[in-house]
Amino acid sequence: MSQGLLNPGRQLLSFLLLAAVTVGAWAAWLGWDQHRDVHPDGSTTGPYEAWQVIGLVLTLLAAVYWAASRRHIAACVLGTTAGLTAAAYYDWSDDASGLYMVGVGMVMLGSLVATAVVSTVIASVRGNGRQAVA
Repeated sequence: MSQGLLNPGRQLLSFLLLAAVTVGAWAAWLGWDQHRDVHPDGSTTGPYEAWQVIGLVLTLLAAVYWAASRRHIAACVLGTTAGLTAAAYYDWSDDASGLYMVGVGMVMLGSLVATAVVSTVIASVRGNGRQAVA
């Protein structure tokens, strides 16, 4: 059995670290852009550009890889999901329509599923034939 699974202190530390990195990544990539772009035809887009979301995903992929390669799957999934959910809630909570909770729920479910799949794949690929690093 992997040492990472036996040590709840490391799991907790990984969870807290991933949650903090996730909130920081959200702030760095998405937190500063709060304005929608209005096009000449009157349609609006935004507030985020595709490159910002791609940057956030790549940043979080590095953090998920770090945790998953150490077999901290639960901390990886829950820390990233908690961080994204908290950041989305804080960032979008000033929406007067109240629909921001739908978006926050979608972020929570999407990040939970995506992080679970990615971290499981990383852990299984990294664990083939080797001892996990704790």
